[in-house]
Amino acid sequence: MLVELEQFGAEQPPIILSGKKKTRQTKNVASVPVIDVQSNNFKELWPALVVAIKTSSFIALDTELSGLGNRKSLLAECIEDRYKAICHAARSRSIISLGIACYKKLDHKPPDSYLVQVYNLTLLCSEEYIIEPQSVQFLVQHGFDFNKQYSNGIPYCKGNNKGGSDDRGVHIRALFTELLRARKPLVLHNGLIDMAFLYQSFYAHLPERLATFTADLSEMFPAGVYDTKYVTEFELRLTASYLEYAYKKCKLENSRCVTSGSPGPHIHIEFCQYVGHLSTYIDYRVCPAVPTIEGQTDICQRFSAFGWCPNGTKCPLSHDTDLIILQDEKCKEDKRKKRKRRREKKGGLDTAEDCSILDGVPQNKIPNMEVDKEEAAGDQQETHEKSCSEGVPQMGTDQIDEGQSMKSDDEENGASEDKTDTRVSATTAKSAEGSSGEGTDVHSAEADVQTKKKADAGSHRAGFDAYMTGYIFAYSCTLAKEEAGVGGIDRELEQSWLPTCINRIYLSGKAAPLNVVKSTFSKSSKAHIQKMEMVWREKI
Repeated sequence: MLVELEQFGAEQPPIILSGKKKTRQTKNVASVPVIDVQSNNFKELWPALVVAIKTSSFIALDTELSGLGNRKSLLAECIEDRYKAICHAARSRSIISLGIACYKKLDHKPPDSYLVQVYNLTLLCSEEYIIEPQSVQFLVQHGFDFNKQYSNGIPYCKGNNKGGSDDRGVHIRALFTELLRARKPLVLHNGLIDMAFLYQSFYAHLPERLATFTADLSEMFPAGVYDTKYVTEFELRLTASYLEYAYKKCKLENSRCVTSGSPGPHIHIEFCQYVGHLSTYIDYRVCPAVPTIEGQTDICQRFSAFGWCPNGTKCPLSHDTDLIILQDEKCKEDKRKKRKRRREKKGGLDTAEDCSILDGVPQNKIPNMEVDKEEAAGDQQETHEKSCSEGVPQMGTDQIDEGQSMKSDDEENGASEDKTDTRVSATTAKSAEGSSGEGTDVHSAEADVQTKKKADAGSHRAGFDAYMTGYIFAYSCTLAKEEAGVGGIDRELEQSWLPTCINRIYLSGKAAPLNVVKSTFSKSSKAHIQKMEMVWREKI
């Protein structure tokens, strides 16, 4: 297999060669090709992986972890105590899978067109580490192959460099060094835990103080760190902000814009088509079309709000995120109409506030949203009445999801679990035509059949999660650019992507994010200074 590396840096999208056959890029909207990287093909795929990182516009990462430890400590009121708990987890647990999604903005294409390459790296820590039973159970339920990990996982050592060279050779720490040298924007979802694990696993021993850690990060990623959990909560202000919900909501809105032909903001996604020997490394992840709700469907209220349910796969209610989104949209529209009728009865003529951003928002999220107090009070009362009437438990202190093995997308579950079946009846709603599309091209039926043979509809895999994270970010950037208008502001947005979200990391249960900055009262760690001299080959 050959990889035509010079194509990656050219104006045209990359072309992957396999033997004598040259493949073409495709806008396969039905599934996402994820390259499965293990110890037996890591060296072979290394050149393509490094070039994809270097030529990308931004990089999205996601991890699967062997555990997190004490969940309550991870949500301590004091952020410094929370950081200490995360450090303990990162030092005693390990990354078992790393997802990398490289998004490259294409020139001479429709605006906001991206070529995306997705990699899923199976890792195996060479040191002793803790793996939690809940983590094993969750990962197995979502298709993780522990036999493959222990037989073909890419080995690595944690903490400070242990005699090897982090900037030479073909190993995971050298790959992380290439990521730093690329100086690309880094995108994560609920990224504080991810960054701590990445730092401890592939970079150096975590510093003891949070201020030192953020100072190090600000120099490691000069192009900025973006958290799509923060973007979803405080910029897009979606009803829910867990990863799968946010991705499918953005994808649905993007598809509606494309299929309707409206001039509104939308993105185009393209992938490489892999053939020959390389195709054996591809794991296709299905992006199913959004269905139409017909009749009544019982949806799990807890999963609807937080993307997590204590009953897991045994829950008798629906965990279909697509149906949840359609239900939320219908509830939002019904509440808007109800509010409008109420105002008309009172003789009110002001319709500017008909649409409230609080429609359908879980009650525990309302305090974190900047809204008009009078309108928020009305929505809170209505939400409370709805919750009580349907038997929905009132959400209290945010809590790390105990049902997930890696860091939770939605660290927002109540401290007490009410395991009584909570039903929400979703009435008929209509989805947009062609809602499965992410671009304008439709793949041939024959190609779809071939792809379907290896396609997997399961989510919660590091590679596909990284792709979803990058998609949310790309769509949010397009939306922000449209709202700002075209001109000088557009150029500033293009340079900094999302200026209002740069270096702001979501903190569960907090109204303010963690700012990734180096303050005048904090210093970089000694290990970081030594590492950066190696990365940039100059003193800092």
